[in-house]
Amino acid sequence: MKKLFIPIFLLLTIGISTSKADVNSEIELSVQTTEKCDATKLESQRPVVSERLFKSDAVEKKIQWVVNQLKNPHLAWMFENCFPNTLDTTVHYRVIDGEDDTFVYTGDIHAMWLRDSAAQVYPYIQLANEDEALKKMLRGVILRQQKLIIIDPYANAFNDGPTGGHWQSDNTDMKLEVHERKWEIDSLCYPIRLAYQYWITTRDSSVFGKNWEEAIRLTVQTFREQQRKNGNGPYRFLRVTDRQHDTLSNVGWGSPINPVGLIVSSFRPSDDSTIFQFLIPSNFFAVTSLRKAAHVLKEVNKNEKLANECLSLAKEVETALKKYAIHKHPKYGKIYAYEVDGFGNQLLTDDANVPSLLSLAYLGDVDVKDKIYQNTRRFVWSKDNPYFFSGKAGEGIGGPHIGYDMVWPMSIMMRAFTSNKDAEIKECVEMLMKTDAGTGFMHESFNKDDDSKFTREWFAWQNTLFGELIIKLIDDGKLDLLNSIEYQGKK
Repeated sequence: MKKLFIPIFLLLTIGISTSKADVNSEIELSVQTTEKCDATKLESQRPVVSERLFKSDAVEKKIQWVVNQLKNPHLAWMFENCFPNTLDTTVHYRVIDGEDDTFVYTGDIHAMWLRDSAAQVYPYIQLANEDEALKKMLRGVILRQQKLIIIDPYANAFNDGPTGGHWQSDNTDMKLEVHERKWEIDSLCYPIRLAYQYWITTRDSSVFGKNWEEAIRLTVQTFREQQRKNGNGPYRFLRVTDRQHDTLSNVGWGSPINPVGLIVSSFRPSDDSTIFQFLIPSNFFAVTSLRKAAHVLKEVNKNEKLANECLSLAKEVETALKKYAIHKHPKYGKIYAYEVDGFGNQLLTDDANVPSLLSLAYLGDVDVKDKIYQNTRRFVWSKDNPYFFSGKAGEGIGGPHIGYDMVWPMSIMMRAFTSNKDAEIKECVEMLMKTDAGTGFMHESFNKDDDSKFTREWFAWQNTLFGELIIKLIDDGKLDLLNSIEYQGKK
């Protein structure tokens, strides 16, 4: 294994930014304090028009429509900054060999995560039929993701071409096109979710060609390999690092599992390694994703064989979830564990990154009224969850990726998305408004006692997700609720 040692003082001096794990490797290095703008002036924080990477008339019209509906000027200002952030700053659309092609940065890291890119552009699908340029951009993301999966279904993040990069030193089967090769179930689920919703909305089946079928074939193959019924499979991962969660134990294979039908996810959506490798939220996500893929394969591709393989695997994983994913908690009753190993060991926690236990209803993997989910929801938003933090600035779920006392706004948004209680929804939106550190944007995380201490000034997924939440609440008839918020920004 090649070893790469870079002194911390050199990293600080030259400002290297290589991956989420690298950017946030130590809380002392990653937390920022900002005096970016005077929030009371409500000046737009968007790039000037000439510097915006992608422009959509439909998105601009939607922004103006929402802003005109909102009576709270601070909330309207945050929405106008956040909702177009992916388009303004991360989308690189082009035409390659006559086809739409879109490469999407995560924000401050100039690589394309399968998960993040799908989540970043997902909220724009609802406007695709109103804007041909936007539709082509979305189509380009879908087609690009299919190509990336074919390059390596085990990779989570990719370069824009065979450029290599810092993580080429990892001890795994790295290709030059791969930015990072952390095996995460959700990396193969998010592209299906995006393509399926695009198809349902636009009825454009042109994205489901040969690359689509090959990407799904590789998805099924990879999921089967990671059930590990025939040994550990082809994937292993080691990294020279000072972070426990940035590499795998047992010489790169991870902790032992009992092959019970669930799928191993070596890493979480946070890009942190799992403790027990059957990551329950991601296995739920795999079930619904495989069924969506099967629907397309049958209706569009007429590929009954591959569709049935998807359905068979989904049924097997679903059966295993019912047997191994549930824990009888003395306080909350039956809840879903976060991770299990098939031997009977279970990890009771939740991580802010989606898919999470809290987000199961948001993704449509369980019914929001499911009793076990509701019990789980109460558990994860409590001090019985080791990664739930509550302080002077706000409360929510974090994770080991950033560490103690750092709340992720994503968890607050997931709580709002999955709530049917007006008071709870209002509390969540107010908390998001009060913890932007006066920037008008969401961040990766903020300190529970001081929101001016945060990580990642530029994180497009969280920004666009905030816009998605506000639109959903208006569509759900919650405009009066939003307009009842009195907070006007820090004075």
